Amino acid sequence: EVTPHRATLVATALRHSGFDATQLVMDARSLPESLQFDRIMLDAPCTGLGALRRRPESRWRKGEGNLKELTTLQRELLTAAWNHLKPGGILAYVTCSPHPAETTAQIEWFLRSRKDSALLDATEVFVKLNPELSLNPKRKTVQLWPHRNGTDAMFLALLQKSNG
Repeated sequence: EVTPHRATLVATALRHSGFDATQLVMDARSLPESLQFDRIMLDAPCTGLGALRRRPESRWRKGEGNLKELTTLQRELLTAAWNHLKPGGILAYVTCSPHPAETTAQIEWFLRSRKDSALLDATEVFVKLNPELSLNPKRKTVQLWPHRNGTDAMFLALLQKSNG
């Protein structure tokens, strides 16, 4: 996370959930090569379209150019995070956008470009946490919706790096 305030929010949320994690306040694209992690959560910068119910004015702040810039940045961050993931490690890719260009298209691109990656079934993890969640059983990724789940429109994919 590049913003100290947002990093503090993430740390607080993790603590409340019973997790302890190393947090770095910096651009992931400039991490030292020696840093390797078992688990990485990439809360990717996105259009924020999933939070429109809370911030309806944000729809007027984004344009098509923003989407192109953001999807390029998301790919750069996915690649950087992957380079710092240990073999066998898991990368959680998260956005607060329902836009396919920022969600499923990014994961499809990544799986095509990285032969050492596999998509894990994130729906299994979510259903264990909350059996009442309404998720699409035909997908391995999770897309939460305000009208179904009472949350922002959030997306999650779990990617595992092969051991070899």
